[in-house]
Amino acid sequence: MISRRHFLHQASMTSLGFMGLHLFACKEPVSTSIMAPGYGPLLEDPAKLFSLPAGFSYKVISTWGDPMSDGLLTPNRGDGMAAFEGADGKVIIVRNHEVSTGDVNSGALGKERELLDKIAAESFYDYGKGETPCLGGTTTLVYNEATGEVERSYMSLAGTIRNCAGGPTPWGSWITCEETTERAGQGNNERDHGFNFEVPASADIQRAEPIPLKEMGRFNHEAVCVDPRTGIVYQTEDQGDGMIYRFIPKEKGKLHMGGKLQALKIKEQTSCDTRNWPIVSGYDFPHQQWMEVEWIDLDNVESPDDDLRHRGFDLGAAKFARGEGMWFGDNEAYFACTNGGAKKHGQVFRYVPSEHEGTARESEAPGRLQLFAEPNNSDLLSSCDNLTVAPWGGVFLCEDKSDPRILGLTAEGDVFHFGLNTGHADSELTGVCFSPSGKTMFVNIQHVGLTFAIQGPWDQSHV
Repeated sequence: MISRRHFLHQASMTSLGFMGLHLFACKEPVSTSIMAPGYGPLLEDPAKLFSLPAGFSYKVISTWGDPMSDGLLTPNRGDGMAAFEGADGKVIIVRNHEVSTGDVNSGALGKERELLDKIAAESFYDYGKGETPCLGGTTTLVYNEATGEVERSYMSLAGTIRNCAGGPTPWGSWITCEETTERAGQGNNERDHGFNFEVPASADIQRAEPIPLKEMGRFNHEAVCVDPRTGIVYQTEDQGDGMIYRFIPKEKGKLHMGGKLQALKIKEQTSCDTRNWPIVSGYDFPHQQWMEVEWIDLDNVESPDDDLRHRGFDLGAAKFARGEGMWFGDNEAYFACTNGGAKKHGQVFRYVPSEHEGTARESEAPGRLQLFAEPNNSDLLSSCDNLTVAPWGGVFLCEDKSDPRILGLTAEGDVFHFGLNTGHADSELTGVCFSPSGKTMFVNIQHVGLTFAIQGPWDQSHV
């Protein structure tokens, strides 16, 4: 995490001169009631595509169906993303695609799979008997932050299903997660699904080895984040009764060598229900109160019956309402639960690891969990999904609903609105993340396959 002072020096006002960005003419405010601290209200976009505060601007840098540098087509349904530092000031973006096997129009191979021969069969995780190869995976974009142009793009992982979110690693790779538990034998599937895969952040056109990280568990994966101090990986599960997982690798930075999978438990509370649903919870999980946690060992983690969470609950693990986006900040992790809360509008949690995280001394100073935000007001927040921690520490979230917004959270957990999808209001926003310099925010309008670069006076922020 770079310091706020260093970030502000790097970002400064030079971002306003970003070449090729669509600049707003100041028009009528779209919203003034929940304005971003220091940014002001959202202004109507003359192009009627995406509304932002004054001084901010966007550019569409990638569109579904665009030819890529490897001869394939840009897939649809972009989801989780992260941006990495490349050579010569370039930014390497690794982007998920939440594409199902039968959704041929959204894949990279063309409507008749006519481009199938451009990927070697062994580069697919699941080739689908050569008839219906799985169409999910990741693409990588090499982005020039000085010119605002994508200089190269390619399919970097092939043959998976519904790659929803994931997370960056401190060693320069992206963990992509399958949000499915389809089995071998379903349709033409040749392999079981529901795993994580590691994709190097590389400017060179290459396919990642499609090796499932099986010891990280088989379930409806959503997102991960990695503590750079320990190399421990935290994971969310997109189920209405999901768990929060921790994976302690045998060797830091080498996830393929295996490790131990565990589930989060609230200390001295067996099978605590954090969802705050009045009908089922029977317990009011306290707002902004720190709760000490324990971690429960899990076995049979490949879970052929997709019962890992049920076995975890039987052992006392806590229950969460559709764990979604997750990101590691300055010695703390944030994660969103899409329909948690008394009115099911969403929750954001914060976890601070133990100073002895993952060791035999952990019980001396346990990790702590806090319900950071639960507005229970859809005007403020509804169906929070992907999230990121900005270089200066602010949290930004995407919504998965009609008329979706980019939201921000202040240090006190208050919500503000930063962006509004006005052009394709029936599509969720996904993949929010920042470039390493902090000058550019990236985000997707998922269902129409657009990826944006957003710049502006970030140094006005007071969050």
